[in-house]
Amino acid sequence: MMADKSVAKRLGWVLETLTRQSSRLQDEPAYGSWILGRVSESQRRRRVRIQIILTTFVIVANLLGIGVSLLIVTLVFPTPSVFAPDVRLVTFAIAPAYVAAALVVGVVWATNRVINYVRWSLQGRPPSRADQRNTFLAPGRLTTVLLILWGVGTALLTTLYGLVDSNYIPKFLLGISFPGIVVSVSCYMFTEFALRPVAAQALEAGPPPIRLSSGIMGRTMVVWALGSGVPILGILLAAMFALALQNLTPTQFAVAVMVLAVFALVFGFILMWIATWLTAAPIRVVRAALRRVEDGDLNTNLVVFDGTELGQMQRGFNSMVQGLRERERVRDLFGRHVGREVAELAEKQKPVLGGEERHAAVIFVDVIGSSQLVTSRPATEVVTLLNRFFAVIVDEVERHQGLVNKFEGDAVLAVFGAPVRLEHAEDEALAAARAIAERLRSAVPELSAGIGVAAGQVVAGNVGAKERFEYTVIGEPVNEAARLCELSKSVPGHLVASSDTIANATDAEKARWSLGDTVTLRGLDEPTQLAVPV
Repeated sequence: MMADKSVAKRLGWVLETLTRQSSRLQDEPAYGSWILGRVSESQRRRRVRIQIILTTFVIVANLLGIGVSLLIVTLVFPTPSVFAPDVRLVTFAIAPAYVAAALVVGVVWATNRVINYVRWSLQGRPPSRADQRNTFLAPGRLTTVLLILWGVGTALLTTLYGLVDSNYIPKFLLGISFPGIVVSVSCYMFTEFALRPVAAQALEAGPPPIRLSSGIMGRTMVVWALGSGVPILGILLAAMFALALQNLTPTQFAVAVMVLAVFALVFGFILMWIATWLTAAPIRVVRAALRRVEDGDLNTNLVVFDGTELGQMQRGFNSMVQGLRERERVRDLFGRHVGREVAELAEKQKPVLGGEERHAAVIFVDVIGSSQLVTSRPATEVVTLLNRFFAVIVDEVERHQGLVNKFEGDAVLAVFGAPVRLEHAEDEALAAARAIAERLRSAVPELSAGIGVAAGQVVAGNVGAKERFEYTVIGEPVNEAARLCELSKSVPGHLVASSDTIANATDAEKARWSLGDTVTLRGLDEPTQLAVPV
């Protein structure tokens, strides 16, 4: 009892483990990130998810940009001071009001505009070419709105402060425009990421327009320009302003350079991380799918969600797997027609006409009273009955390492020892014949069949023409097995083998057979001693 409980416990653990593994495979992020949800997610839930992601990214990125701008205008370039009495109205009223208004417009209006561009997906309708174009233009249009807001803020505050003191102009031009450019472009990448589920549906309508797909190189160069080029340019302009205006002490200039350098490092890292992640995620998805294909799962199909060369790689993977599925289907169909061993042989080497001598054993099985069977039953019923009959034979032949070489109406020819060599071909053939006879009596009692077994040298190979040939075996054992099959129809048990086949079998198999009369079979010159199961 304790042993039974232990076994049951182990089986339960195995089932639980398999379930967890299967669940992990099914829950694998189709879009490269768990944040983006599953393919089966409802459109309403997806809309909320995209809205939350866009809103969060836009708010956080712009708040960081505003914080960097404040550092630049207050700490990097402390003079002239933004807290001077002449500019307090601008500093404490106009600037905060514009920042708040720009945040509302950037977050609410711009993100809702993006949602409107992809509403076709959220409504569950197929994309038109215009819908596809709008989907891939959406990140650029959101970025344009943010650039305009930052540009207007730069022009407004530079003008208002510049009217009071011209020394404010370079300070605000540099302090607002540069963070605005970096923030806006980072929002472009965040938007591209958030819209992956919709982009995947849009890509089902075909590849994106070429001019909208900058590719990995374009994405990388933009990140370099904005993550490294723009901050370095800012350091250069800061040095030029310091030399031209000469209103910074060496300590203030050193602090300015340090702040701009930290800005370059931080934002450069963030932008490069985003670009690297956007590139690596599709590759990881393909790598995981390749691992599943390697394990034999040809039902793997990727969601194509990237508009760059990586999307083409994902689409190419799907085409490859579809080709493998088709190849496996043809291979399976080919194996069913000619036998798996013959199919594998044909795959390994180019099949040619001709054959080679082999020592093989042969079984011939034929239905007794087939004419009466056909005339007494409907055709569909006859086919169903024969399929049950053949299923038993195929199962036992394959179980004993043989090859079902031919179906000839209601007869079957099975070979043991070709094309795969067997050490004891006679043993396998005799054991298979006994098993077939026994199973046919219980599994298909409506039919009786004669079974003949013989062994010897045969010629095995491809026979026919170059355009159409088949693998077969030819020789005296084949003829002898057919004649023995005929004879067995009048013998109790309906199973007869030649004594030569028994003689070449092992002692264990010999003990299951007894020798009988000697007869001269039709078409053969030499007499044959018969053997039947004990």
